[in-house]
Amino acid sequence: MGTPDTNRIDREIRTTKLKLEAAAKREMWALNGRERRALVSAMASGTKAVVRHKSTTRAEEKGAATWESAAIRLQAEINALQVERDEAVKRAAADKAAKKAAKSSGWW
Repeated sequence: MGTPDTNRIDREIRTTKLKLEAAAKREMWALNGRERRALVSAMASGTKAVVRHKSTTRAEEKGAATWESAAIRLQAEINALQVERDEAVKRAAADKAAKKAAKSSGWW
């Protein structure tokens, strides 16, 4: 085995980093479905509170917590993908070393 095929993992890492940057800018496309529903729910409850002339603190905190949890989730995904990439590189190096050791088993 030659160089490890890490193109798929590298592409996923790049995509996840873009999503992390988008989450920092508060762009909705970076969120998964559960996070989108939580954010829309927070916005709806905030709107309801405004109409009733109540405080929107709870809704704002829920929205901020949703964005923070999305950033944490995306960072964890990046870390997991980097670990997976490192393992693929180590596995390829071990396979290459084993192949080389098997090929040159003697001096003749």
